Amino acid sequence: MLSDIEIAEQAELIDIREVAAKLNLTENDLELYGKYKAKITVSKSAKRKGKLILVTAINPTASGEGKTTVSIGLADGLSKIGKQACLALREPSLGPVFGIKGGAAGGGYAQVVPMSEINLHFTGDIHAITAANNLLCALMDNHIFRGNELKIDTNNVYFHRCMDMNERQLINVIVGRKGRGVEREDHFDITAASEIMAVLCLATDIDDLKKRLGNIIVGLNMDGEYVRAKDIPGAVGSMAVLLKDAMKPNLVQTLEHTPAIIHGGPFANIAHGCNSVQATYAAMSLSDYAVTEAGFGADLGAEKFLDTKCRAAGIEPDCIVIVATVKALKLHGGAEKATLAEENLQALEKGMPNLLKHIETMKNVYQKPVVVAMNRFFTDTKAETDFVIEAVKKAGSVAVFTDVFLHGGEGGKELAAEVVKACEIPSKLHFAYELSEGVCQKIENVAKKVYGADGVDFSDEALEKIKQIEEKGCGNVPVIIAKTQYSLSDNPELLGRPEGFRITVRDIVLKGGAGFIVAIAGKILLMPGLGAHPAAEKIDLLSNGTIVGLS
Repeated sequence: MLSDIEIAEQAELIDIREVAAKLNLTENDLELYGKYKAKITVSKSAKRKGKLILVTAINPTASGEGKTTVSIGLADGLSKIGKQACLALREPSLGPVFGIKGGAAGGGYAQVVPMSEINLHFTGDIHAITAANNLLCALMDNHIFRGNELKIDTNNVYFHRCMDMNERQLINVIVGRKGRGVEREDHFDITAASEIMAVLCLATDIDDLKKRLGNIIVGLNMDGEYVRAKDIPGAVGSMAVLLKDAMKPNLVQTLEHTPAIIHGGPFANIAHGCNSVQATYAAMSLSDYAVTEAGFGADLGAEKFLDTKCRAAGIEPDCIVIVATVKALKLHGGAEKATLAEENLQALEKGMPNLLKHIETMKNVYQKPVVVAMNRFFTDTKAETDFVIEAVKKAGSVAVFTDVFLHGGEGGKELAAEVVKACEIPSKLHFAYELSEGVCQKIENVAKKVYGADGVDFSDEALEKIKQIEEKGCGNVPVIIAKTQYSLSDNPELLGRPEGFRITVRDIVLKGGAGFIVAIAGKILLMPGLGAHPAAEKIDLLSNGTIVGLS
């Protein structure tokens, strides 16, 4: 079979104006970026007529589950059965593209295109976010250098520079050396972990964007009070100017010409892990079925989509799709990666509770209809597929084995039909916690209800920061728990459905602009490093201009 980049490069794309016409958009509604990309603008007040489908997954494994691939195949499958569909996905970050994960444009015959451009510079949104982030840092440090009227405590600077690349050397740095500034320790974040990224993705319009930018907490002053971006002269307006075009969602297409809106890309173990509110508004306003996804497993991305994004945007999904594979479930059951092609019902049975827990959470906590999408591998045996289908049925849901990687929308028709049925089931979104609850209680609720933990242990530092936040009247916001994606717990070694565990919160960060509190559980890197053999080693540009090695 051809590689992903070969399939994408050989695809026959149609003019983006033809794609836009499927959403009843005219050329006047577009800002063209060549023949195959465009920016679109949709009014905040536009009626959101479409059914919203959230695609999430089990806890990810080394075998890969293909959540984005299934999302794309589902949208194409909906188109195949005669439904007007539109995708709403996140933009890839260059860090993972050149690091270990690779691109984020789907795979096989379920891809968004132009694949190489989407995975690389695209329309420059992430570069604009990086520039706005670093402009705020420059203005803040210049203010300190010019006399520090705000009395910013240089030992308590919370806002950091960023870049869209994995760069280990920037995890810890010293800035302002040799009299060229005020010397202090600092570090870089990857752009996907920047609060500016989260702000842009949660902002409902330009006014909301500027309000959120202004509320970013850059640090403390000498009296222990928050210093916000709006306190720094010129910061909010100049950042907003840099983000003016980046605020507009990007329209592209799938290999089968289904409209795809790709915009924003926050990490799901640091921020809320969803595409922008603007993109979701657009997909729901312009189509009958909007397919979106949330990062990592349902305990991270879906929880944050439901408890954070849905609150900010005033939306809720009509159906939740949970993606899994037989191979991944066997890994959760203790099978060795080298043996995943062999039938192993014992490992499958031991790993199944991971999937069942996610179904249980989506159905019982959030009270939403669930369809399970099993990404089929040719090594899956009938005994294994029958076992999964029966186990999911007993859990009150339905499992559909999809072949979108090999067959695109044709392989997603059965899944699409089940999703359409699920979308017709009346449901009302419930949350894992109420905003009025204390910060500790909100974190406890997520840990117990979503992860299945016995409880939460807080470090003294975390408790002190929670006390400060609540005393300053800033506690009535959603909580984002930053933990490993590989386990329901905060220990990546505890696979399947662990029991009898507790979550340890070691630090708390208030993101005043994004409007949420981050509870850090376990070791989370805001700036990843490259592995021993990063993906960059196999990516190249041929003399005829063809890109190879991108996946």
